[in-house]
Amino acid sequence: MKITNSMSGKKEEFVPLKKDEVKMYACGITVYDLSHIGHARQAIVYAMITDYLRYRGYHVTYVRNYTDVDDKIIKRANELGKNALEFSKEQILENEKDMKNLHVTEADIKTKASEYIPQIIKFVENLIEKGHAYVTDKGDVYFSVKTFKEYGKLSHRKVDELRNGVRIEVEEGKKDPVDFALWKSAKPGEIYWESPWGKGRPGWHIECSAMILNTLGETIDIHGGGRDLLFPHHENEIAQSEALTDKKFVNYWTHCGLIKINGEKMSKSLGNSLTIRDALKMYNYEVIKYVMLSKHYATDIDIHDKDFALAEDHMYYFYSTIKKMEDFINKNQGDAKANILEDEIPQSIVSKFIQAMDDDFNSALAISNLHIIFRYMNNIMKTANKSNRQIVANTLAKALENIKSVYKILGLFEQNPEDFIHEMKEKYLKKLNIDIKQIESEIEKRAEAKKVKDFETADSIRANLDEKGIILNDTVDGTVWDIKELYSTNQ
Repeated sequence: MKITNSMSGKKEEFVPLKKDEVKMYACGITVYDLSHIGHARQAIVYAMITDYLRYRGYHVTYVRNYTDVDDKIIKRANELGKNALEFSKEQILENEKDMKNLHVTEADIKTKASEYIPQIIKFVENLIEKGHAYVTDKGDVYFSVKTFKEYGKLSHRKVDELRNGVRIEVEEGKKDPVDFALWKSAKPGEIYWESPWGKGRPGWHIECSAMILNTLGETIDIHGGGRDLLFPHHENEIAQSEALTDKKFVNYWTHCGLIKINGEKMSKSLGNSLTIRDALKMYNYEVIKYVMLSKHYATDIDIHDKDFALAEDHMYYFYSTIKKMEDFINKNQGDAKANILEDEIPQSIVSKFIQAMDDDFNSALAISNLHIIFRYMNNIMKTANKSNRQIVANTLAKALENIKSVYKILGLFEQNPEDFIHEMKEKYLKKLNIDIKQIESEIEKRAEAKKVKDFETADSIRANLDEKGIILNDTVDGTVWDIKELYSTNQ
């Protein structure tokens, strides 16, 4: 298994610190508002990585944090006339609801900055004792970047260049513009804790280092987060952690790409910040996962309106095929343990999934393989004859078993096919302003017209429905209808 390490910029063979054990930490959410689709992508990606590592036999301890003490949180809480921590608790509950509705694998340990204040204070005290941090007269504590000679090794930035590019901060007592806050003295009206340096609260960067140290230890296998955190957040984590322990902090750094909406960076001021909650009102959770995982986790995604619609088309095709497969299997008593067709596609579903995911968790390749798999399944059902129907049914049963066994790692195919198909049809019928009863009534009229050989009327009914976005297919079991917009892309 290989992972692209942001530290080296190269794919490296994954070798955990301890055989069969993985310690992983991913930076979570600053809970000052409802979570947006970028948070969804990151949560989906690190849940996928966790689930795949477990599938490959590793015992994973996955830690994810909530930043529940922060300038933005304090500002929003003050605007609402609420206690900052109470406001954070409310927002965390809202986030948990969203993640539950996304069906995302939860972290084993979910940490909050406010619950690690004693450990953070101890961490800062030790950095001061070792000469890596200093206290100002005001009661702020800063990390002295010049004391950590390897500063910039993750982002490949030089301290002198950073120093020249940074405006000298106005904070009293700050010795160097590149130094960063470990502890902030409390301003009037702010939440605070007592410390050896007076009333204050943690800086943003220190919380992750302290929580990692106290949940996973001095060195961990994988650290992840959005690419926007690489500098300065992760760079600062390395500096303070390695300055404290004199040990390597992280073996593999992974960074999730960022999301744009219709070509622009998400921003509340631009009005294009899509919350998870609003996305779930519009799209099935598996459709959202498909969009997020159909690109490699490290690449940026530019989501356009059509991308979710296209994902709906694909997922509808997959689930429609699964329904046909189940019907074929049931009708012909398929057995996944019996003989199957000696074809490469059904026999390589699991191995090709592993091959893709072993190569830096390449979910994009794993998803692209689905189109090949399902085209094959539709083809063998269409071409089945009396002499091979049983072996085709066995092949379908085995393939379906394999598809579900590995693609559940991506959070796909968890739902009842009939329920998913019905949900999609209901959504698009509403959009087309037509209901099922109307369609069924027209199909009955068409059947009556065909009985009396009134093919002109029958063709007219088909054409009228087609204009309204409904297509008809005549089968040996009768006429079935479908949504043209969902059907045409994949058939």
